[in-house]
Amino acid sequence: MTPNEIARVEAYLRQTFGNKSITIVPPPKRGAPVEVKLGDEFIGVLHRDEEEGEVSYAFHMTILEEDLPPAAAKR
Repeated sequence: MTPNEIARVEAYLRQTFGNKSITIVPPPKRGAPVEVKLGDEFIGVLHRDEEEGEVSYAFHMTILEEDLPPAAAKR
């Protein structure tokens, strides 16, 4: 991803989620994942796809079961 693409997607995510703490970190080397962070916390990766001249971006966030709050008691 180019720096311009990163800036545009970052602006989109910030506006969509109403959070200016979202940042996209360019990879240290070509081909490495593009990281998405919320403050200092890693929250996912961003992928760029180009098919038949159309470009799209996919944000992938993994949520570990151990990070979820306890389940509500059944009534």
